[in-house]
Amino acid sequence: MNICMFTNTYLPHVGGVARSVHIFSQDLRKMGHRVLVLAPEFEDHPQPPPEQDVIRLAAIQKFNGSDFSVRIPLPYVVENEIEVFKPDIIHSHHPFLLGDSALRVSRKHGLPLVFTHHTLYEQYTHYIPLHSDLLKSFVQNLATLYANLSDGVVAPSQSIADLIQSRGVTAPIIEIPTGVDVAFFSNGNGGSFRHSMGIPADAFVLGHTGRLASEKNLLFLSQAVSKFMHQHSEAFFLVVGNGPGKDDMVGFLQNEQLQDRVIFCGQKTGQSLADAYAAMNLFVFASFSETQGMVLLEAMAAGVPVIALDASGVRDVVMNGHNGRLLPDTYSPEMFAAALQEAVASQEHLAQWREASLQTARIHSRQKCAHRLDRFYQELLSMKSSDTLREKESLGPLESLLERIKVEWDLFATKVRSVAEAVPTPKADT
Repeated sequence: MNICMFTNTYLPHVGGVARSVHIFSQDLRKMGHRVLVLAPEFEDHPQPPPEQDVIRLAAIQKFNGSDFSVRIPLPYVVENEIEVFKPDIIHSHHPFLLGDSALRVSRKHGLPLVFTHHTLYEQYTHYIPLHSDLLKSFVQNLATLYANLSDGVVAPSQSIADLIQSRGVTAPIIEIPTGVDVAFFSNGNGGSFRHSMGIPADAFVLGHTGRLASEKNLLFLSQAVSKFMHQHSEAFFLVVGNGPGKDDMVGFLQNEQLQDRVIFCGQKTGQSLADAYAAMNLFVFASFSETQGMVLLEAMAAGVPVIALDASGVRDVVMNGHNGRLLPDTYSPEMFAAALQEAVASQEHLAQWREASLQTARIHSRQKCAHRLDRFYQELLSMKSSDTLREKESLGPLESLLERIKVEWDLFATKVRSVAEAVPTPKADT
């Protein structure tokens, strides 16, 4: 099967969507499929070596001060690559920008369109000028309407599947998380990593991994961790990742006089990332913007229990009292710190949580998740009858033009409806 993936973010960008696309493309290739990834260029992109079946498209770098790129529309470049690759299925990872291109290609060639709802887009509107509640409503509606233009929708967690269905998604939805490499993350060298970072071998280490950005609720997390660390002079806080929210975290923790026991080690990949997880005793998380807790599963694969706030994507993997603590979203930093204290006080519970964490990670292995996605592709392909495909291929010039106009109208109408639904209806005068 030839699978074409469209994504607005990809390696070397470090983030959940980029990693998901990379993991699934690798695993599908191992299964014998060919996968072509269309993605924007990024600054400092390594060249050479050339990437396997990855087409980079010209893009505006660091859009509006973020670390994302925005692809410059070059439709003929996309179309030429599609003609050469001859895909059987189109997989879009965003409802806009390259998501538009994915819809155009699927409609033109009569191919199934799969859309993965990776992101709660309303949580990221602060990166766009004129950030407002109306804009949040617009992007939420846009994702819902785009999903309904697709043949099938992948939700990274059951909580997201339930959420988008409640928002009006009527297309077939399947829950398929991005799998975790349990064998890889369970063999990290925590002792070596601690030594390289100047962390004592006997220190109790709280850890956090991910993009450091405001939507991750990092001030709350910093407040909770600082309260715990003031009570435990042997405790360290290891932060893996980078982003625009780092300076605020650094400033707060310095004001708390904790800079000597807080380690910001930057972004880590490969063996260094596995070693970083292995150096942790507890993983702490406070984000409300997740669709799947990928970093939570990676920590669990390393045998590190998680303490987190109840939120979408998180509640699907953290089971309160089983593999960690899932705290109500109404918790204060003081209450979060108290939960950390309770965990540290019971080594027996920590040992039980570590074993349960490994079991949870095994359920979400890469192999299992890739096979589920493969089966979903096959189901959607079987629904596209050969008669429909032959009809698409035999379109004359006029019919082909009308079909293209219909695709553009669907895209335009989707955005217009998103705007209309975001704007409140004026109340009639009484």
